[in-house]
Amino acid sequence: MATAYDVPAEKLIPKLAEELKKIETIVPPEWAPIVKTGRHREKSPVETDWWHTRTAAVLRKIYLEGPIGTTHIAAKFGGKADRGSKPNRAVRGSRSISRITVQQLEKSQLIQKQKDGGRVVTAKGRKLVDGISTLILKDMAAKNPELTKYL
Repeated sequence: MATAYDVPAEKLIPKLAEELKKIETIVPPEWAPIVKTGRHREKSPVETDWWHTRTAAVLRKIYLEGPIGTTHIAAKFGGKADRGSKPNRAVRGSRSISRITVQQLEKSQLIQKQKDGGRVVTAKGRKLVDGISTLILKDMAAKNPELTKYL
């Protein structure tokens, strides 16, 4: 069985977002269409379903790097802030978005809190990510037979 380590993120995240749309506990808040995703951004996202894409990316990030907390997740989705004539500086992304996506993933039982702090993926979340990764790797193996050794 393939894991998230075996497939590229640009193929995994959109398919994972499609699966997360089917879960009723993962819904964008009412302020999602107008919010910026961090101090380093000038405008809100132009994608209509960016919330599910971000939630899928957070789930993948927790899968790969867990246990990880919301502040570190916000830092992963940060960037460089334009400070005018002063040099740019790295800033965190929105901690509110990180916190709410993590809370929704917890409510969906895809991740859970750990005693020492941070979140880790549950068996249900690992099964979801691994299943989608396997499907992606099978599609990739159909085009490139060398990848069948990872199945």
